[in-house]
Amino acid sequence: MQFFGRIYETVSSNVSNLFSNPYRVKDVQLSEYNGKVLLKQEGRLVLYKNQQSQSWDCLLLCPESSSVGLRMFQVSSEESAMNWFPQYVLKLRPFYEMLRPPLKPETFQPIVDCLRNHPDWSSAHIAVDTGLRDCLKHNYVLSQINARDGLGQTPLHLACERGDVGCVRELMEECQARTDVKDKNGETPMHCAAKQDSSVVLEVLCAQLCAGVNELNAAGETPLHVACRLGRVGAVKGLIGGGARCDILGSTGYPIHAAMKYSEKSCAEAILSTNPNQLLAEDPSYGGTPLHWAKTAEMSRLLLERGCNVNYLSKTGESPLHILTKRGRFEAAMTLLTHGADPNIKGQDRNTALHLAMKLDNMDLIKALIVFGADVEVHNDLGETPGLIAARTSKGPNRKVLLNMLCSVGVERCHPPTLDTPPPRASRAPPPAIGFDDIVHVAAAVAAMSQGFTDVDGVKTGSKKMDRLLCLDGGGIKGLVLIQMLIALEKAAGRPIIELFDWVSGTSTGGILALAIVHGKSMEYLRCLYFRMKEEVFKGSRPYESGPLEDFLKNEFGENTKMTDVTHPKVMVTSVLADRHPGELHLFRNYNPPALQRIPPYTSTATFKPLTVPQGWEDEDVLIVGFSRPPRKRRKVTDEGV
Repeated sequence: MQFFGRIYETVSSNVSNLFSNPYRVKDVQLSEYNGKVLLKQEGRLVLYKNQQSQSWDCLLLCPESSSVGLRMFQVSSEESAMNWFPQYVLKLRPFYEMLRPPLKPETFQPIVDCLRNHPDWSSAHIAVDTGLRDCLKHNYVLSQINARDGLGQTPLHLACERGDVGCVRELMEECQARTDVKDKNGETPMHCAAKQDSSVVLEVLCAQLCAGVNELNAAGETPLHVACRLGRVGAVKGLIGGGARCDILGSTGYPIHAAMKYSEKSCAEAILSTNPNQLLAEDPSYGGTPLHWAKTAEMSRLLLERGCNVNYLSKTGESPLHILTKRGRFEAAMTLLTHGADPNIKGQDRNTALHLAMKLDNMDLIKALIVFGADVEVHNDLGETPGLIAARTSKGPNRKVLLNMLCSVGVERCHPPTLDTPPPRASRAPPPAIGFDDIVHVAAAVAAMSQGFTDVDGVKTGSKKMDRLLCLDGGGIKGLVLIQMLIALEKAAGRPIIELFDWVSGTSTGGILALAIVHGKSMEYLRCLYFRMKEEVFKGSRPYESGPLEDFLKNEFGENTKMTDVTHPKVMVTSVLADRHPGELHLFRNYNPPALQRIPPYTSTATFKPLTVPQGWEDEDVLIVGFSRPPRKRRKVTDEGV
């Protein structure tokens, strides 16, 4: 039994030695080292050699105890012992002198681990990493406050990377750490702080005049560029508040370009709120504005609502619409089109956006561009029309659909360009679209009637003045059909719609069109308006919320605009008086009605008076027919408001 017991003890000892951590800090009795060889002693650190176990032990003597010490390491290699002991002596002194006794293994273990894992760090780096701020006040640590590690980082770099506000404040206020020291990547502590999604560290850094806030790193980025690229809106606001400039040009452009490139909306908003001129900032490579860098509909809308130029041309002669079309970003391109982007601007090689969409065989973009008036017959520098490109490049099921669509808008058969010069654009008859001839005939008749005594198709119209009435039906988003018809009518008549009619009436969506027409808005603008209204108002399913519609109309027509402000043409909008049952038909109008021929039947029982003139329309809860929203609580409404 004794034999097996000795074997067990030997195996257990070897296994425990094999799996034990030689750098584990632990309490030891100093009496165990009586008779051991003392190799070195520096300050309170001593190095012993155990001849029996062939190990080298480093001990930290504790002044509060004469019998117990801390073993810092126990290694089996003399080389390791001689390598680590000088570093322990050099870097641990500030900690055992500044930390309050009793010194415990769990306090020193993180310090020792940090020292071993980062042999290039100074004591100041270790103090920051372990969060021992009191040790930063040690004289030896103060001498290393701006020391650099192997990456060129100072303790302040480290504190900013970790977002340790306490250490940053201690380093800045008590230790006078520098904020303009650059590491091997050219980054200052400000760059490190910009990577954190908090402005607290930056507020501490910028509490005094902070050098380095506008320095470029090796990648050509200021701290503000870095924060925008990473979407750190808190850091962006902190940097701007601390003196960061929005007009520092980096390798890829200004900070606003970085925010747009990475679709960081909040960062872009923070910059534009501080410096609205950044809407026109051009990047150094292409001369593109922030709108050229936008990738999503949301980011495009952010800039467009702040008044940026939707048709701005870069140094390469391309508009934002060209860029989005080449990238195949349909939603963002639609946002530009609905805010007035010109689809016929020519870019590189005199290609329009439609040329580019045809090359990509992108059906959604092709349809959108054609709807918004893209010229299907325009030539580029190679003499190619969009139709010719479609015939050459369109493949698969899209080909037949695309060619049929082009034919439906009047595109003639495409012929290859000659080698000498691009073929001139041939004059052609109006496209034979369904109902187009009828529209042209009506437009000609209207134009003729406006001239007095005229011969129209052999019929004498006479010299008597005739009132012309435009009636616009409802149907929600189907108002786009009305708009397309009015655009065709305008082109045929050669005059704006507002000049062709004496009366304009509408119901529901037609009422909105009627009001827009009498306010002089162009048909192209209304087309854009309706696409925007689709996104902002007609959300979800019926019944639609009334709030977005009211806000949208106030924004377009003015919150204080009155019906009586418009004198010509006469306008009427059908509606319902919703404060009674059953509801009564009511006409909003900008003219006085004729005298009432009969007394309304409801006057014998109702307490309200019939409305007679526009200026007297008040105290009515009006529901515009067609939007299907339920009657709301009685409120003050006047017919003078549009």
